[in-house]
Amino acid sequence: MKANIPKGMGGGPGNMQAMLRQAQKMQEDAQRVQAELEQTRYDASAGGGAVKAAVDGKHHLVELTINPDVVDPEDAEMLADLVMAAVNEAVRAAEKDAEQKMGAVTGGMSLPGLF
Repeated sequence: MKANIPKGMGGGPGNMQAMLRQAQKMQEDAQRVQAELEQTRYDASAGGGAVKAAVDGKHHLVELTINPDVVDPEDAEMLADLVMAAVNEAVRAAEKDAEQKMGAVTGGMSLPGLF
């Protein structure tokens, strides 16, 4: 018995080329978005603005600002906690933005190595 496959469906050469073109476009779009993300700056703060951190799209810390009023030699641990909180929040913002923007390009598919 011969299967009745609708035109345009199946493994014909035309369909394979269309799939390859679509995959190539997706890859190009993903690379463009990745380049844009790498140029984006993500800011966050902790302690009511006492500590501010900024990371880039590669999740590298690019700026750290500490209000001198929160520098207490007797409580360096509190300052360290504020720094970690600000940096972690900036990294989370970068990750969330990358996930949303790349998800829009890939239709939610995970493409290893792109981000």
